[in-house]
Amino acid sequence: MITKVPFSIDKKLILLVLLVSVTALFVTAFLSFNYAEQILIERIGEQLISESSIRGDAVADILDTRVKEIKVLSRDRLIQNLVQEINNDNANYKQKIKQSEELFLGEIKEFQNIVGFSIGLEDVKIIGKNGIVYFSTTKLPSDDFSNEESFLNGRTQSFVDFEATSNNDKKMIVSVPIYVAGTTSISEPIGVLVTKMRTTQIDEILLNRGGLGVTGETYLVNDEYVMLSESRFIENAIFNQKVETLPVKDCFENGKNTVGLYKDYRGVDIYGSSYCAKDLGFVLLAEIDSEEVIEPILILQDRIFLTGIVITVIMAGVAFVLSKGISRPLKKLQNAANEIAEGNFGVRTNIKTNDEIGNLSVTFDAMAKKLQDSLLEIKDKESVIRQQEDILLQFSDYSENYCVCMVDIMNSTKITSKLSDEDTSEFYRIFLNSTATIVRNFGGIVVKNIGDALLFYFPKLPNDKKNVFKQTIECCLSLGKSSDKIKEDMKNADLPTFDYRISATFGPVRIAKISTSSVNDIFGSTVNRCAKINRAAPANGLIVGDDFYDNAKSLEEYSFKKVSGGLMDEEYGFIAYIVSEK
Repeated sequence: MITKVPFSIDKKLILLVLLVSVTALFVTAFLSFNYAEQILIERIGEQLISESSIRGDAVADILDTRVKEIKVLSRDRLIQNLVQEINNDNANYKQKIKQSEELFLGEIKEFQNIVGFSIGLEDVKIIGKNGIVYFSTTKLPSDDFSNEESFLNGRTQSFVDFEATSNNDKKMIVSVPIYVAGTTSISEPIGVLVTKMRTTQIDEILLNRGGLGVTGETYLVNDEYVMLSESRFIENAIFNQKVETLPVKDCFENGKNTVGLYKDYRGVDIYGSSYCAKDLGFVLLAEIDSEEVIEPILILQDRIFLTGIVITVIMAGVAFVLSKGISRPLKKLQNAANEIAEGNFGVRTNIKTNDEIGNLSVTFDAMAKKLQDSLLEIKDKESVIRQQEDILLQFSDYSENYCVCMVDIMNSTKITSKLSDEDTSEFYRIFLNSTATIVRNFGGIVVKNIGDALLFYFPKLPNDKKNVFKQTIECCLSLGKSSDKIKEDMKNADLPTFDYRISATFGPVRIAKISTSSVNDIFGSTVNRCAKINRAAPANGLIVGDDFYDNAKSLEEYSFKKVSGGLMDEEYGFIAYIVSEK
């Protein structure tokens, strides 16, 4: 006699499928929401950190560059001597100022020609140690600056500040001390050089809101907790909007960067990141409203729950249908699954029923076949992967016309033979880092160091050919002028001093690119000529090849002296020219 089961296997299967499906869906929904929220917030944080760091570094570099450029002007010997003479002549200083005004304006014009007009220089003032303005490129209501902040701060150290203008904008003020010619910053200054510049480059960095969404913005705040740049939400915010938020206080009170959720100057919850430059007197903030950050999470949450409800309903129906005929072929499917689990992907169920189990069987067999095919395909592609690894090590090359340059230490083998390994490393580090920094400041591209030499180049621009050669010469001559500074660094490190030679050629070079590296290499006859003629260069001087000379000889600022005979003719048959400033 067959006993009727009050809770049949069909019902158990339905209940089991529903319980598993609902539990899995809710667990998946909960974990997905939390993971999505965590990942999204982390990515927003990383994005904001990246934005604040990149833009903050860019602003700091601009300020540092401006200070360095103005320091160059403050060390001009003519300006130093004029200030010293006027300081020493209290009785006739006004007459001396009037007599020297044209010399001052000439030096300012030459300085602008050297550094370029892109720095936005609008005013230059030279102030004596008593606070009286000796020279100025603009008219002033008063020549007494003894109580001005720009003068007082500039007497002790280089100083950068911003001031408001009448049209709700700002100007950058750079003050640097002037010392007696030939002395260092440890002596008492004889005056202060105060310049006023436009902030166009800084504004472009801050107003570029790419990657910041609909509500994102970046802005500067000074150590007086005042906004120094435009706001996306408030008009005329420059020097008018107080910003006493958490990251600003953390910067100026603790010198720390901040990232996370806090209220901004509007009292709105935002996600933000700060770049603290306390030594420069500013903090840069990159912020996005929290509502914009959380909005994708809320949309995802609604979609997850809606999808869960739909899937639960579908699974209930599927479970009901499957329970009607699942018991008989279930064992066969289980056995086939065990075979696959053991690695036998060739097993097939071949169940021929015209119901859901039959469809499941077909799907199962198709899955087994795909797994088997995938395994074979993976094995077939192993050789392809190995070939790709070989390709990563191959070079692809092409030719370009470049100005190729080399700076090489004289007698380095003899010098370093008496040094320890540690001192030798420091010896090359100081030389290579110093020269590489100068090259990059002139827009050159450093390729590599070859032993005791540094190889670099300047790309030829089709529409700016003359300036490329001028820029190359200025860079190489600047390297020569930096010899005293490098020697001083060597002495400070208790290392021997040395001279070096600089050479430049022009012509086609081959560009070598490695797919696993971002650094390009150059080679070819132009590079070889540059190395050959380097040996004929004077100490700390520049020699150029004939192709370079043919393109640069029209530059009136430089003189070219032909070098022939001796080493040049005997070994190489090259023609070269010594270059110097007129």
